Amino acid sequence: MKSAYCKYISALLLFGTNGIVASKIALPSYTIVFLRTLIGSLLLFSIFILTRNSFTFYKYPKQSFCLAISGIAMGLSWMFLYEAYSNLGVGIASLAYYCGPVIVMALSPLLFRERMTWGKTAGFLVVLIGIFLVNGQAAAHGATKWGVFCGAMSAVMYAFMVIFNMKSSPIAGLQNSSLQLGVSFLTVAVFVCLKQNVSFYVEPSDWYPIMILGLLNTGIGCYLYFSSIGELPVQTVAVCGYLEPLSAVAFSVIFLHEAMTPIQMAGGVMIIGGAMISERLKNKATA
Repeated sequence: MKSAYCKYISALLLFGTNGIVASKIALPSYTIVFLRTLIGSLLLFSIFILTRNSFTFYKYPKQSFCLAISGIAMGLSWMFLYEAYSNLGVGIASLAYYCGPVIVMALSPLLFRERMTWGKTAGFLVVLIGIFLVNGQAAAHGATKWGVFCGAMSAVMYAFMVIFNMKSSPIAGLQNSSLQLGVSFLTVAVFVCLKQNVSFYVEPSDWYPIMILGLLNTGIGCYLYFSSIGELPVQTVAVCGYLEPLSAVAFSVIFLHEAMTPIQMAGGVMIIGGAMISERLKNKATA
């Protein structure tokens, strides 16, 4: 349990630095995601093979289809997120992205027949107010409509990723993350091919942060994440998961010197606080 907890926290902190590392790469957002998913998926497939695992996804065609949809959504969510990084800043984009789980919660009565309690509804409304405060202030301070749109779409695609991943339950662990990241890479690769025929130049100085993002933050991060969550209580995974957006905001202030207004800070607290409360209530209801 202690080992799983350490791996899970390490993975969340690595994910929290994604925007910091990406800010050091002088490439378009979709190219960064292309290289990230390529390097990360190659590493995960290598680990999967070296640990002598075997693929069983073909035994579950319906669940494999859902996993493929989840992988497509992950690729799209990362492209929107990295575009939001460059338009809104790492901190605000991370807060927008992490509204995805709240969208899942709002749709759960329709998709998973979960009961929507007054407590969860209140938590959802708190998050909506927080989103309005954060993005309203961002727009007032010169953020582009495109940036706000990308932040919102990153959350929507995040929700699709989670929903369809939940429907692929027999395909779990490292096999799940390897296949999902592989499909994510193929999705981004198709977009890049249509955009620029996969012809781009990478400055030698950019390769160091690219390799960190692909190998450490994506490959190792996903391995630590998916190898630990199955050994931890659901409530621990849900509550501690909010360390990712919190660390992303903190790192953006410390390393990128991004400034947030008091209203944006209050909105951020409402987004994370409302989501955490809703998640805790959900877990208590299913306990």
